Amino acid sequence: MIITIDGPAAAGKGTVSAYLADKYKLAYFDTGMVYRAVGLQMVLTENDVNDEDKAEQIAKELTFPKMIELSKHKDFRSDIGGQAASIVSAHPKVRAALLKMQQNFALNPTFADGTPARGVVYDGRDTGTVVCPNAELKIFITASTEVRAQRRYKEFVEKGIATSYDKVLQDMIARDKRDSSRATAPLKPAEDAVIIDTSDLSIDEVLQKIVPLVEAKL
Repeated sequence: MIITIDGPAAAGKGTVSAYLADKYKLAYFDTGMVYRAVGLQMVLTENDVNDEDKAEQIAKELTFPKMIELSKHKDFRSDIGGQAASIVSAHPKVRAALLKMQQNFALNPTFADGTPARGVVYDGRDTGTVVCPNAELKIFITASTEVRAQRRYKEFVEKGIATSYDKVLQDMIARDKRDSSRATAPLKPAEDAVIIDTSDLSIDEVLQKIVPLVEAKL
């Protein structure tokens, strides 16, 4: 079974995806990690994240072990990593280089220890429209920009990352604009996706809406 969970930053995709993967014993693929890995590698090697050709080269050389290594860096989940990921993900050459890796995972999904899984939950921006357009269940999770910025700011504070709410909000507005206006695979719901606004919902309330959808497909 393939489930895609798409939506903008801090809408709640990660929490929902991890829960569903655990509950139904499915593999979990956070597609944002591949773009964060490329973006962070560009930053660490002091390359301009707007350099599409260099970003494409790094994307083609990216391996899962390298991605896991980069994920341990302090800036992988910071606003630095997030902004870099958003910029490199807008490069058509980068998206093309990483698309095959993401699609192949659906053919042979595995857990972190390498054992086979009976399906996968994708967490991303275009998994329902581009990566797995034939997924059995597509969900698009969203929330207001202000609510998402507050969530991300709280997350940074809890992790001891120095920033301000205003900076997080402005970065998120800029990121949303890039994600929704890029020429290749812009952020938007698939035509057959179930759209859920989490602005005024707790995670339990969100799951109460989604779990029955999964059960119906099973």
